[in-house]
Amino acid sequence: MEIKEMVSKILELIQEKKIREIKKELSDLEEIDIAEVMNELPLDSNLLLVFRLLDKDVSTEIFANLDTEEQEYIINSITDKEISTIIEDLFTDDAVDMLEEMPATVVKRVLKNATPDTRNLINQFLKYPDSSAGSVMTSEFVDLKSNMTVTEAVNHLRKVAKDKETIYTCYVTDKTRILEGVVSIKDLLLAHSDDLLKDIMEKDIISAHTLDDQEAVAQDFAKYDLIALPVLDNEERLVGIITIDDIVDVMTEEATEDIMKMNAIVPTEDPYLKTSAFKIAKSRIVWLMILMFTSIISGLILEKFEDAIAALPFLVAFIPMLMDSGGNAGSQASTTIIRGLATNEITLKDCLKVAWKEIRVALMVGLVLCTFMAARIFIQYHLIHQVDGGPVKLIFAVTGAMLATITAAKLVGSLLPMLAKKVHLDPAIVAAPMLTTIVDATALTIFFLLVKAMYQI
Repeated sequence: MEIKEMVSKILELIQEKKIREIKKELSDLEEIDIAEVMNELPLDSNLLLVFRLLDKDVSTEIFANLDTEEQEYIINSITDKEISTIIEDLFTDDAVDMLEEMPATVVKRVLKNATPDTRNLINQFLKYPDSSAGSVMTSEFVDLKSNMTVTEAVNHLRKVAKDKETIYTCYVTDKTRILEGVVSIKDLLLAHSDDLLKDIMEKDIISAHTLDDQEAVAQDFAKYDLIALPVLDNEERLVGIITIDDIVDVMTEEATEDIMKMNAIVPTEDPYLKTSAFKIAKSRIVWLMILMFTSIISGLILEKFEDAIAALPFLVAFIPMLMDSGGNAGSQASTTIIRGLATNEITLKDCLKVAWKEIRVALMVGLVLCTFMAARIFIQYHLIHQVDGGPVKLIFAVTGAMLATITAAKLVGSLLPMLAKKVHLDPAIVAAPMLTTIVDATALTIFFLLVKAMYQI
C-alpha cells in the first residue's frame, strides 16, 4: 500500500475511533515507513494520537526519522516526562540533528528535561561547526580494553549492545581514551576465547578528527569501504564514531547542495512541498538578480556591434544557437570536473592535463557540430533563400565562432571550478553564474568579430 493510501486509511480509522486497527496497521510497517506516514498527517491531534499509539521500543527511532516540523509539534504537545524519555532514548547524533533545527524555546525545554550527562554531551556536540566530522558523529560506540580476552569482550558486548548504535566494529582504548586499535565482530567470532584483544586487534587505524570536513570523511568511507569511522579530538582521544547511515545522509546533503548551487539556488534542507512559496522564492532570487545584471555584459556587446546587425539582420538568428551551444559545452565540462574534484579523482595538480584533454574534446565535438551547421547554412541560405554573396562567408563566420566558443567554454568550464577550489571557494557556486557570463560574452564577441572581418562591415 502506498504512503498516501495508508495516510487516508489511518485518518479514516481515527474518525471511526478504531484504535486497535490503527495499531495493527502500524505494526505491519517498517519504522521508516511509519515515519513517512506520520510526516503526511496534518499537524493536529491526529498526529499526536498516532505517535502515542506506537510501541515504546520503536517510538524513539520513528521520532528520529520525522521531519522537523512534526518533531517540533510533538515536543510542544507532550509532557515533560515524555520529552525526557525521548531525549534519553535518542542516539546523540539524532538528538543533535533534531535540536539544530528547532527554535530556541523548544531546545531550552528539551535540554531542561534531559539528564545532566545527556545535556552536557549534547551541548558539546552542538559546539562543533556545521559540516564537520564532530557534528555528525555519535558517542554510542563499543569501548573495549586491550587486556580483555575474547570471552570478556563478548560478555561486555552482550551487556551494552542494546544502547549502542553499532556493534559490528568495536574500539580498543586505553584508560585515557587514546585509541589503540579496532576489532570487528568477525574477529571476535573467529578468535579463541582466551585470546587477548591486543593480539587480534587491527592497529593500522583509519580515523578522522572532530574538525575534519564531513565531505572528506565521506570520501574516506567510499575509498576504504567503511561501515564506521572513529573520530578523535586534538589530543587523539576517541570521542565518537561516524556510522555508514549518517555518512549516506551527508553524501545526499552534499550532492543536493551542489546540484542547487550549480543551478543558482541557495541550498535549503526543507522538503519542497513543505516549504512556503516565499521561502523558495527567497532562495532563488539572489542568483537570479546576479545573473540578470551579469547579462548586461552581453547587452553591451550587442550594442557595440549593432552596425553589423543592422547590415545583416539574419545574423540575429545565430546568436541563441551559439550562446546555448557554448553554455551547454561549458556545463558538461564543469559538471565533470566538479564531480572529479569532489571524489578526489582530479586534483589541482592535474590542471594542465585537464586543459589539454578538454581542448581535444572541444575540437572533436566542435568539428562535428560545425559540419552539421555548415550543411544547414548552405541549404537554408543558398538553396532556399539564395542570400546575396553566397553562404561561404556566413559558414566561415558561424562555424569559426562555434568552434572557438566551444573550445573556450570547455576550458572555462573545466578550469573555473579548479580555480575556485584553489582560492577555497565551493566550485559549484561559481559554475553557473560565472560560466554563463563568460561563455555568452565570448560567443558574441568572437562571432561579430568574424562577421565584421568576413563582410568588411
